[in-house]
Amino acid sequence: MTASFPIAAPAVLGVMGGGQLGRMFAHAAQTLGYRVAVLDPDAGSPAGAVAEHHLVAPYLDEGALADLGARCAAVTTEFENVPAQALRALAGTRPVAPGADAVQICQDRAAEKRHFQASGVPCAPFATIESAADLASPALDALLPGIVKTARLGYDGKGQVTVASRAALADAWRQLQQAPCVLEQRLPLARELSVIVARGRDGSIVNLPVQQNLHREGILAVTQVPPPDIDAALAGRAVQAAGQLAASMSYVGVLCVEFFVLADGRLVANEMAPRPHNSGHYSIDACDLSQFDLQVRTLAGLPLVAPRLHSPAVMLNLLGDLWFRAGGAVAVEPDWPAVLALPGTHLHLYGKSEARPGRKMGHLTITAASAAEARRVALRAAAALGLPAF
Repeated sequence: MTASFPIAAPAVLGVMGGGQLGRMFAHAAQTLGYRVAVLDPDAGSPAGAVAEHHLVAPYLDEGALADLGARCAAVTTEFENVPAQALRALAGTRPVAPGADAVQICQDRAAEKRHFQASGVPCAPFATIESAADLASPALDALLPGIVKTARLGYDGKGQVTVASRAALADAWRQLQQAPCVLEQRLPLARELSVIVARGRDGSIVNLPVQQNLHREGILAVTQVPPPDIDAALAGRAVQAAGQLAASMSYVGVLCVEFFVLADGRLVANEMAPRPHNSGHYSIDACDLSQFDLQVRTLAGLPLVAPRLHSPAVMLNLLGDLWFRAGGAVAVEPDWPAVLALPGTHLHLYGKSEARPGRKMGHLTITAASAAEARRVALRAAAALGLPAF
């Protein structure tokens, strides 16, 4: 629907989803004087704890959606698995950014990869598996060894199985409950990077600096900015491709595109996230505008200004495993004072009620005058927490 932009504070901005991304969005919005309403089914959600309004209801609850639309001047989302149907319902009464069509593409790996191809952005060779006939297709031989991934709802390494043979492929599909899947060819990877762009309703677009990422067991572990192993030409190609994808979807909001750098130097897109991303959390402490500031600006129709990196940074993802380093069954708080005694450390804990292995509990950003110093201190912090070196 049409609306008057920019939206002035103290208007209420809505967010679908109550996790840590919604919490950080709320902090950014409140800094500019906005109020925030969160819709999330978890009464103890991190974003709900800091928002002015928390609607505790399922995402497709018609009454809750109507209530959110009545309260808010505009609505965004903090994770990609909010039902597109809910975003379409909200868009009938209030501006929604990003829109349901773009979110729906990012919710389905097959649709996402087809969109990469249609937009002229290379991705790994792939095929979809939705039936026994698809599984029997001779064309799959060329994609082995590969990775089978559920088309929907997989994240942080979940819903993925590495396969090297036809027999392993059949076993993997059964293991994944014969859900619609994508088989991707395994490629020789050299590096992982991501680009976060923000695109306004007028088509203007800005980006954060390119981030170099390290994943462990499918979950982001370390982000370094500037990227130590990515040259300016490659970074420029990644930024151009991310902007191209955003424009191709008429996207409004913050979009993260993850890329692989292959051993031969080629750049291929891995996946998109229609929201702020774990790899961009460093921007809160290392840039003059964070990814959440950009999310607020795109939603409210405020001017987009290119963020500037004022400090090299390393970000360490803090999973619930840290609370169980002693090997016991009872969670033990990590030694935060030892970490905070190090120069340039910025600890962000998400207010989650319970630590669990694999659960994202917070992040630690280390800023310094040089990339080398940021890495040196980050390695000391990792050692103090019992995290592996990088």
